[in-house]
Amino acid sequence: MAAAAKKKDGIWETVKTVVYALLIAGVFRTLFFQPFWIPSGSMKDTLLIGDFLFVNKMAYGYSRYSCPFAICPFSGRIWGAEPERGDVIVFRHPTQNTDFIKRVVGLPGDSIQMRNGVLYVNGQAATLEPEEPFVEVYDYQGPQRNLPLCSNRPVGLGGECEHERFTETLPGGVEHSVLNAGDGLQNDNTAVFVVPEGQYFVMGDNRDNSSDSRVPRTRGGVGFVPYENIIGRADRIMFSSAGERMVYFWTWRGDRFFRAVE
Repeated sequence: MAAAAKKKDGIWETVKTVVYALLIAGVFRTLFFQPFWIPSGSMKDTLLIGDFLFVNKMAYGYSRYSCPFAICPFSGRIWGAEPERGDVIVFRHPTQNTDFIKRVVGLPGDSIQMRNGVLYVNGQAATLEPEEPFVEVYDYQGPQRNLPLCSNRPVGLGGECEHERFTETLPGGVEHSVLNAGDGLQNDNTAVFVVPEGQYFVMGDNRDNSSDSRVPRTRGGVGFVPYENIIGRADRIMFSSAGERMVYFWTWRGDRFFRAVE
């Protein structure tokens, strides 16, 4: 009888441990960090399809989507920094129930325009320094099975797909890599956008393969991103899988472990 009671107590202790662990994990995910897997190529080559990262949900204070439950003791911008130009953020699409990841290029009150593929912020052009091309295999990629847009097109399946690559320096000095698939493409030239108060203008680093704030929501784009939709800031890649599934560890990219998102 004593042995049976002891066994029962052991099982109960195991169950309690598992429940506590799940509760702690749930609170940790809700309050501090959220995992995010890159499903598309709109942020190449800063972020590749298959990159796995944690989103810092405390970076800007808690918003509707970074902490949607009543357990959060703070809300809005009571604490935490404002998003800055150059930050890579994860946010809930304003009209679709989907999380997106893009780079902040326009702050409230900024005027934003693309002219011949060059980004202008408040009338000042971002500088572009040519770098070595970004090269990848021309094939169907990620869960969306999209083909990359190459600057050396046409390219046959399995061939080398090249992208013109530049180091872009935003007004204020933030540097990051951007890709270009050619001149005169869609969204290389836009009207002037004035960013409303409490909202942000975001773009993908793969400029010719990103549906972002340059594209209105009526055409499947993002439009301006309200602060309330921001989930957090992407700071560091934990690991990256070049295969179809993250669990295929033999496809993990050895050069992307704990890599900072710049």
